[in-house]
Amino acid sequence: MKTLIATAAMAIGIVANVATAGPLPEARPDDVGFSQLGLTRLDQFFAREIAAKRVPGAVVAIARDGKLVHYKAYGQLDPTQAKQMPLDAIFALASMTKPMAAVACLTLMEQGRLPLQAKVAEYYPAFSDMKVGVQEPDGSLRFETQASPIYIHDLYRHTSGLMYGGRPDSSSPVARLYPDGTAPAIEGDTQAFIDRITKLPLAHQPATVFEYGFSIDVLGAVIEKVSEQRLGEYLAANVWQRLGMKDATFHPTEAQRPRLARPFPNDPLTGKPQEIKLLDTPTTFDCAGACAFATVGDYLRFGQMLLNGGELDGQRVLGPKTVHHMISNHLGPEIKNNV
Repeated sequence: MKTLIATAAMAIGIVANVATAGPLPEARPDDVGFSQLGLTRLDQFFAREIAAKRVPGAVVAIARDGKLVHYKAYGQLDPTQAKQMPLDAIFALASMTKPMAAVACLTLMEQGRLPLQAKVAEYYPAFSDMKVGVQEPDGSLRFETQASPIYIHDLYRHTSGLMYGGRPDSSSPVARLYPDGTAPAIEGDTQAFIDRITKLPLAHQPATVFEYGFSIDVLGAVIEKVSEQRLGEYLAANVWQRLGMKDATFHPTEAQRPRLARPFPNDPLTGKPQEIKLLDTPTTFDCAGACAFATVGDYLRFGQMLLNGGELDGQRVLGPKTVHHMISNHLGPEIKNNV
């Protein structure tokens, strides 16, 4: 059985809305092997979390074998304005953007336009001579020559040597040089991101260490170079529209903005002020790693497409062999996992 759970939690008191027309065909929980008692416990869980003000609210969708068995909205869309959470709330997807960008890139691979073993420097030459930062025992950095090229495959699997920063307390002197995940989208366009990232040292030699970071953002920039389109335009034409992901975007319109889910003003764990800058900051860089928006229903359809082997409702996005390759282990024992 194939079970798919899509959850977006961003924001008291509890409300539950049952969809009249869900993103997938609906089924009774018992008919597809779900316990109604278990789903009731899920309602109780979110009631507790919202009452304790650990989250403002959530939208939860659960499907099995392509049938929707649970689709509810809980709590508030915007805790500062006491707006009830709707089923079609639009969430900042953060790193859930990455799988969509990877799928977009794989469509180019299937077309023969972007091979896995192409060098990233073929599209952005500055990646050909980046240095690798090595931490000395005294905490200082020395720089090594890049021993091998960064390949497109390295971007997919986060073995490019690129990393995330934005952590001033990090023990890594390289990490302290890097921006946080959404900073490039707020500060400039695609070329500005490439110019900035290629002036920094790599954290590791390419193809040696899994390091979660800006690899997928670079992959998105390569998509733009190959397709001669903005990443959002390419995704819309080749993924989102085919799947009926009506609200997926990098740039919410004025009509969409009232449905944006917002966090508490202060982090419930630390009490410190928090914000999601992308909610209110216009951007010119469609950052593939962290910057898309969509509804839970949209993302459920994306996930179901992958579970179906690349197709949904007669619309094929990827071939079954490509999807199988996508979900296979691409690291192996020779790659150190730096998680």
